[in-house]
Amino acid sequence: MAQHAGTIAAAMPAGRSGGREGRRAERSGPRPVARAPWIRRGIPPYDILSEDNLCRIEAAADRILWETGIEFRDDPPALEHWRRAGAVVDGVRVRFPPGLLREILSSAPAEFVQHARNPANSVRIGGDNVVFAPAYGSPFVMDLDRGRRFGTLEDFRNFVRLAQSYPWFHHSGGTICEPTDIPVNKRHLDMVLAHLTLSDRPFLGSVTAESRAEDSIEMARIVFGHDFVEANCVIMGNVNVNSPLVWDGTLTRSLRAYARANQGVIVVPFILGGAMGPVTTAGAIAQSLAETMAGCALAQLERPGAPVVFGNFLSSMALRSGAPTFGTPEPAVGSLVVGQLCRRLRLPLRCSGNFTTSKLPDAQAMTEGTMSMLAAIHCGANYILHAAGFLDGLLSMSYEKFVLDADLCGALHAYLAGVTVDDSHLAVEAFAEVGPGNHFFGCSHTLAHYQSAFWDSETADNDPFEKWEAGGALDAARRAHAIWKRRLRDFEPPPIDAGLSEALADFVARRKASMEDMWY
Repeated sequence: MAQHAGTIAAAMPAGRSGGREGRRAERSGPRPVARAPWIRRGIPPYDILSEDNLCRIEAAADRILWETGIEFRDDPPALEHWRRAGAVVDGVRVRFPPGLLREILSSAPAEFVQHARNPANSVRIGGDNVVFAPAYGSPFVMDLDRGRRFGTLEDFRNFVRLAQSYPWFHHSGGTICEPTDIPVNKRHLDMVLAHLTLSDRPFLGSVTAESRAEDSIEMARIVFGHDFVEANCVIMGNVNVNSPLVWDGTLTRSLRAYARANQGVIVVPFILGGAMGPVTTAGAIAQSLAETMAGCALAQLERPGAPVVFGNFLSSMALRSGAPTFGTPEPAVGSLVVGQLCRRLRLPLRCSGNFTTSKLPDAQAMTEGTMSMLAAIHCGANYILHAAGFLDGLLSMSYEKFVLDADLCGALHAYLAGVTVDDSHLAVEAFAEVGPGNHFFGCSHTLAHYQSAFWDSETADNDPFEKWEAGGALDAARRAHAIWKRRLRDFEPPPIDAGLSEALADFVARRKASMEDMWY
């Protein structure tokens, strides 16, 4: 296995001016944080529905699967899989006898490791583990200097750099933004190359064509070795259902390519209530369960035991205008139910993200994003895509929002840790030392714990009003603007073996030379 350990990214890079002022600035800035490769959940998921109601939703999903069925378009091998498994295939429509999909899904692992180029950054997905990854798929990017514009390869690389620079992300993500300055049929090569050279964390490959999925997997084989990839998950693909009740062949062929190589597949419906699904939450959940089980089961038919992640993307609409809405309460509470249903299937869960339809990194963005992120935390999600940067209904990736969301992810590390109860944390001796009516600020217990007692925000301003005003009266977006620029300026890529880097560059060059440019 051709893995190369690298230095884990520094938590909070910052300049150091030296002398008394330098030491004061160092003390007043965010404290360095030891990075964990993933979060071990210290609080339980939140179950909100009774057994009877869960059974009713499962029964509704079974009726949808059997009475209506799902279309699998433009993928004859997928239809043949279903025919052999015992489903009823009529043209491209597939109907599933009750219980068939659950039986097929019994071969899927409840938990698995996605290995990283740096073994210290490998992540465990499933169980009580939580992994944060940046947002995915935006064609536009924006920042306070240049406004909203089409994304470029340099923007893509910048977001990979930013994610790598933070201790709060465990995964490099996938198509963080679309590099629209690169031909459509070649950009996947540059994106995977960026993930493999500018980051040493796990990542997602391309799913926009079977050949692009296979290119992504082959680049992973160059780094990890063919035999290691055959036996271990080193790359995943994120595939979407064409809700309602359609699986398009482009994505099922990519899904099967990842599963065939024993690599991970994240299966996600995209349900906007009132458009691609019912306006009622229970109906949308039943639809989500049906569509996702079918996709996960197809991966098992391609290769039993291949890792799959049960995905969830419930959202709503402004029914007066037809505009999508994100970060609203109904999908958030629906995610809690999806989490319960997923645990009954014993599958890892991908859920929610930092969703918003706001066009700026403002109060609306953070309100909606926090609601959806907390839903992901409490529903028991193991892999949280769209954890940072999501703006404009996912049409735009924002530099400033990325920084603000990273800060929220940091806070969620502390939130998920729960409460430690031991002699040191109960602090009984501290009460004896301090006594009634006195303060704890300088007592020995505080001095022993102060460096790790509370999460320390990088973006919040906690100074007195007068000091904030004298410093320019900057709002959160402006503070975030300065932070991302500093992080990119200070970024140092993790080390990679020169031979691997050359082999990857050679593969990309050869594949690009083998095809004509396609721009749509």
